[in-house]
Amino acid sequence: MVRIAVDDPDDPRIAVFQGLRDHVLRRRREQPDGDMAGVFVAEGDVVVERALRAGYRLRCLLVDAKRTKPLPAVIDPELPVYAAGPEVLQRITGYHLHRGVLACFARRELATFAQAAAGARTVAVIEGVNNPTNLGVILRCAVALGVDAYFLDPTCCDPLYRRCGRVSMGEAFATPYARLDPFPGGLAPLRDAGFELVALTPSAEAEPIDALELDQDHRVALLLGAEGPGLTEATMAACDRRVRIPMSGVADSINVGSAAAVAFYAVGQARR
Repeated sequence: MVRIAVDDPDDPRIAVFQGLRDHVLRRRREQPDGDMAGVFVAEGDVVVERALRAGYRLRCLLVDAKRTKPLPAVIDPELPVYAAGPEVLQRITGYHLHRGVLACFARRELATFAQAAAGARTVAVIEGVNNPTNLGVILRCAVALGVDAYFLDPTCCDPLYRRCGRVSMGEAFATPYARLDPFPGGLAPLRDAGFELVALTPSAEAEPIDALELDQDHRVALLLGAEGPGLTEATMAACDRRVRIPMSGVADSINVGSAAAVAFYAVGQARR
């Protein structure tokens, strides 16, 4: 691969990587009608490789000029690879080092509900999670623990955001997902498709999640809310069941990412 030296952080050839600390530029990427809505940035060799294997099209890369480690073999050797020194990288990323490589990918057209739900038995439905770290943890756990697809309400952050992809280690790139209309109305497609809507809540009135018993073909949608407020009352009222993870009594709940892992595992066990 031929490296193209870059010594100006404002070089237009690497404009897509600029402003990773800047909330305004981030919104330009995340808004559907934004001028950078058609791309996303992935960070790190493993994440880049998993995005490629999931079928996302790679447009260009930015690497540390001091990097000697070969790039993943799945990367097309004809793609532009821009190489920058630490001062330029710091201006772009906000810190001295990044995980070896930044990659710009083209987004795919967002799947419809029917496309994402096809053949799924267990899905995660996420409301109001706008912290990329929490969403990344949820998505990594979903892949590891047998969740077939996930659905986001309009207030959830972008699952392709750089930090979300980094935390999930790119595991979720191959998992089908779609956006739903605002809840509770947006839950209608799940109900129409035969999913039982199961709300996760710390409420003592909810049934223990380890009491679930599910047939192999039972379609379950496990609903998770944001750290702190959890699911809205309107959303929980629209669900078929409310379940809780039993606590020791010292704390009334755990982080939403940790709760997701426990809940996904419990649903898998309930099918056995």
